[in-house]
Amino acid sequence: MQTPLPAHGGDRQWAARLARCRIEELVDFSASINPLGPPPGVQAAYREGFVDLLHYPAPHGSDLQSALAAHLGIEPERIVCGNGAAELLTWAGRECAGAGLTVLPVPAFGDYRRALAAFDAPYISVPLAADFSLPEALPPGDAVMLANPHNPSGYLYSPTVLAALCDRFKLLIFDEAFIDFLDDPAAFSALCGPEHPGLIVIRSLTKFYSLPGLRLGYAVLPVAMAARWQAWRDPWPVNALAQHLGVAALADRDFERRTRAWLGPARCRLAAGLAALPGLTVLPGAANFLLVQSATSAVHLQAELLRRHRLLIRHCTSYDGLGEGYFRVAVRGESENALLIGALGEILAKTPATSRVDGCASNPPPSPDRGRPA
Repeated sequence: MQTPLPAHGGDRQWAARLARCRIEELVDFSASINPLGPPPGVQAAYREGFVDLLHYPAPHGSDLQSALAAHLGIEPERIVCGNGAAELLTWAGRECAGAGLTVLPVPAFGDYRRALAAFDAPYISVPLAADFSLPEALPPGDAVMLANPHNPSGYLYSPTVLAALCDRFKLLIFDEAFIDFLDDPAAFSALCGPEHPGLIVIRSLTKFYSLPGLRLGYAVLPVAMAARWQAWRDPWPVNALAQHLGVAALADRDFERRTRAWLGPARCRLAAGLAALPGLTVLPGAANFLLVQSATSAVHLQAELLRRHRLLIRHCTSYDGLGEGYFRVAVRGESENALLIGALGEILAKTPATSRVDGCASNPPPSPDRGRPA
């Protein structure tokens, strides 16, 4: 029986079984995590915060709320800390169910559908343009759910585009999980746009600060809505150590500067190396990952990279409208990026025609899909 392909990146247990190696021997390009972290301040705080495990955590993450409020310049009451951004997307799905019809531009992060399905929220999926910009005419709806930068393309939506959405919808969920990687996050964040009574911004603290195993994120939303989410949740959704380390991460401003100085040149070098390989087209993006269109099946490439080189990339079969003709890779350290380019070049040179994608990786966009998710 064939093992199902993972729906998300970062499934190192699955990858190690396929590669027949120890997990520690893998190089993971499938999860878009900052390779420079965790910050030194977080590592020191881990030892200091161990004593926090002897006590119940603050129910609402009060110290972390305060640190985030100071970081963003907003009221702590507008912040809900979560067990990763994924938990907060769940509550956003519940808000969508109460709002009415959700417009879901696709391709999109698969967890949006999970969040909508959790509360039987009606939605319509609408294909993005070929360059991943929003289509000129969106169908009418009550809510919209969109990532900025977009996942999986890295496309960056302008403040003008976000403001236009605010004029059209009564509930807006903007997933800004990767926005900290921008040189100037505030310039593109929905938080810096016009006030809106239905605006929800969800962010991750684990990707930028390289703490995915910790599971830590936050949402910024209206005070009344924040109180409603707290009433819906478990009493202690964020553990004490995660709260402690989150405060330390936010305090390490030098780490922020180093990350942003590193990323741009590293992304350009990786993009150039991949684009030079036969059958690969690298799409432009602003995040810490690259979406690559491939004439060779990305599922085939993923398997060969694991078996031959113990490198894990993310195929895009779980994204509507992409499929086997696309894969996504994180920007990692220079030597690891070079290793990936070399390994892909070797595999592509030996790839048989049977592993090619029909239409040279051109997959038609999905038709609009209306209804309640199964």
